[in-house]
Amino acid sequence: MATTPHVDNKRYQGLIVSIALFLSLIGALLAFTFYTSNLLERNTALIDQTNQVANSAQAVIKDLFDLDSSYGEDTKSPHIQRVLSRLEQNTALITSSMTAIEQGGTITDAEGNTYDLPNIDSKAQANVAAANEQWQALEPKIQTYLKDADNVMVPSADALTQAVEQAKTSSLFINDSLDNLTKDVFNSAERQATTIRLIQVLGVAAIFTYFLIFVFFFVRRLRETDAEAFAARRETQEIMQTVNTGLFLLDKDLNIGQQHSRALNDIIGADRLAGENFTNVLRGRISDKDLKTTQQFIEQLYNPRVKEKLVDSLNPLHKVMLHNTAGSKALNNRFLDFKFSRVYDNKDIARILVNVNDVSDAVYLEQRLEKERSQNDMQIEMLTTILNVNPKIINEFITNTQMHIEKMNNILKNPGSSQYELEGKLKAIYREMHSLKGEASALKLHSFTKIASDAEDKLHALQNQGQLSGNDFLPLAVHLDDLLSLSNTIATLGERINRSAPAPAPAPAATQATNVPTPLAADNDIVKNSVSKTVVTESQAANHSIGSIDTYGGQDIDLDGDAEDDRLSFYKDFAKDIATRQGKQVQLKSNTLTQADIPAHLAKPIKEISIQLLRNAVVHGIETPSTRHSAGKAAVGTIDLEVKDNGSDFTLMVQDDGQGINYDGIRTKLSKEGRFSAEEANQLSQGDLLKQLFSSGFSTKEHADEDGGRGVGLDIIKAQVKDYDGKLNVNSELGQMTRFVITLPKA
Repeated sequence: MATTPHVDNKRYQGLIVSIALFLSLIGALLAFTFYTSNLLERNTALIDQTNQVANSAQAVIKDLFDLDSSYGEDTKSPHIQRVLSRLEQNTALITSSMTAIEQGGTITDAEGNTYDLPNIDSKAQANVAAANEQWQALEPKIQTYLKDADNVMVPSADALTQAVEQAKTSSLFINDSLDNLTKDVFNSAERQATTIRLIQVLGVAAIFTYFLIFVFFFVRRLRETDAEAFAARRETQEIMQTVNTGLFLLDKDLNIGQQHSRALNDIIGADRLAGENFTNVLRGRISDKDLKTTQQFIEQLYNPRVKEKLVDSLNPLHKVMLHNTAGSKALNNRFLDFKFSRVYDNKDIARILVNVNDVSDAVYLEQRLEKERSQNDMQIEMLTTILNVNPKIINEFITNTQMHIEKMNNILKNPGSSQYELEGKLKAIYREMHSLKGEASALKLHSFTKIASDAEDKLHALQNQGQLSGNDFLPLAVHLDDLLSLSNTIATLGERINRSAPAPAPAPAATQATNVPTPLAADNDIVKNSVSKTVVTESQAANHSIGSIDTYGGQDIDLDGDAEDDRLSFYKDFAKDIATRQGKQVQLKSNTLTQADIPAHLAKPIKEISIQLLRNAVVHGIETPSTRHSAGKAAVGTIDLEVKDNGSDFTLMVQDDGQGINYDGIRTKLSKEGRFSAEEANQLSQGDLLKQLFSSGFSTKEHADEDGGRGVGLDIIKAQVKDYDGKLNVNSELGQMTRFVITLPKA
């Protein structure tokens, strides 16, 4: 419910007093009229009573004369009884009426109505006294006669004669006195009526005059108030039409006030806002979560127990994007900044003042600055890598990156539509992306690693989604384009820094990810494995070949005498960085890496396999220092990396002194992921479990991060061994060590 504003009583005090006085005058006049009406009614009753007394006196005298003339008639006759009864009633009436008139008492008429008689003046009192005196002389004689009038045994002639004689004397005086009394009362009533009419006329005139004066001043005051209100409203409208920000008021029900700035319509992008509900205006233009948070935020603003500064930090509409729902291309999505302030009426929170600003330009500027800052950070990162890593390794990375991107691009372009073909494409792209991420992570190129990790997240989601379609692969084109752009940036920076190094070869048209067609299919060969207890030998079932690998810029670059030492340092730093992120300590040892003469066509697979095996050893093999200490081991784990030339083939061995392969843990994870039932998992041999360990998408790590957990590393090793017709041996002792031996033929 909207808050009712407090009224300033002082402003209306004069009006209230004037109305009260006007009503008092009317009330006084009505009270006087009521009083005078009552007085006139009493005077009328007095006149009627005096007339009645006079009439009764005439009737008494007439009845006495009638009785005197009818004396001797039977007292039981109807005539005598009727006259005697009337004489008795009139006598009693005259006696009571004379007393009431003289003393101002109460009388009751024949119909039972009661009247209060007014007190009469001195002249009327004299007339009443004169009439009463004559009546007091007559009334006892009448009572003496009436006492034995109907008793035939008692003679009443003398009493009647005395009453008749007294009536002859008193009747004239009584009639004259009562006539004078009636005239006096009538004259007095006339004077009072005249006075009353005069007072009423004067009262009505005074009230009417006061009313005219009241209306005059009230209208003048009203006009002044209207003028002030109009001026204030005009000033408000001028302000509202001039300010460039959106201003409006919100009540407790989140209804927008009737007055708001003209700029608000343009900022919000709506024609009608006055009286609209704020949530309805925002619904569909911000997220439902932000809308609900906004409602709760405004409710807290109306809570007097919550400090305004404290709740202001929770404003959900600070630089919020407002989506365009009008369907007009002229109106783009914009960033608006809403500021909320309490409006107080005395100590009560009456409204919320909202100030809206279009901060799109500022936000876009911040985003551009942030992008430029990120690009600068990326270039500094790349410069640091170029300056601290042997050029040969940088050149290899650029060449390998372009090859990985080109291979992923070709995989995407290959036709195919069946689920089997699409799953094969997904696995192949996943392996290439993971290999690329491994090399970038080894060089501490976090920009590369971030893009590759984001791509892996999408690939992992596709791997778990079940049903695939060609369109699911389209978003990968953006990541490929970003990776290629970063690779070209590194090449350009390297060329600027080291002018003696040849310029990198431009990326072929086929590698431009922006031109990637809708992917359809890729092949997926099934690798046949021969397993014997804890040793697994894996060979390529079919022979595959790849094109020659060009070096940086299409030319060979001579290395200085420290090139092999740089390669060992590269692997050591790589293992150390992963260990730091995983909260572990490792030491990489190698006695043969710097002495081995690796053929050019095996340099790439050996490097990729080494990176994956080193990452696997640190992430899955080596324990944390506390765990190693509990097991009686040194806090620093040891990893051996050896490369050996056997004449016809090359052998790569990576061994760690970590926790070994936990086959029961593999069974549990397979059952947990639903790949096998608990009963089926328990029946799997160690060789079968190792096959699952090398399958795409399976990892014993609970949560994926930059260094592992997506189940791609060992799948890459399996694919590389398969591509080069090599062999893979795994040997592990639980709690002691794990050794991977990769044999790749030279031919």
